[in-house]
Amino acid sequence: MVTKYQFKILKGGMAERVRELARQTCEAFEIRIVQGIVSKDYVHIPVSCPPEMAPSKIMRRTKGLTSNYLVEGFPHLKKKYWRKHFWTQRYFCVTVGQMTEDMIKQYLKHHFAPNPNDSFKMAPE
Repeated sequence: MVTKYQFKILKGGMAERVRELARQTCEAFEIRIVQGIVSKDYVHIPVSCPPEMAPSKIMRRTKGLTSNYLVEGFPHLKKKYWRKHFWTQRYFCVTVGQMTEDMIKQYLKHHFAPNPNDSFKMAPE
């Protein structure tokens, strides 16, 4: 997920809130986050989900819910992101049938400082 206009706004409390909201949303729809990262202007969330769940549905729910709660929780966002459009409409999705979780973790490894107790991290500022 990429912030609209690619403002580098996902820092501190806002980054933590995005991570928390993404976790809650995925949990509510029985989607398992393999490993994720919140950077300053984007979020990577490799997930494992039921095969009948369409990627577009996952993104619509995740972006919609996080956007609504972020704009409500951080009133200053209303000036930059009117009508609660916090994320761009675009997203990247690929299935990883022959990739393992270790391969995905290795791909994301260079984005953050290691913390073995958390699989959904925040990029260093």
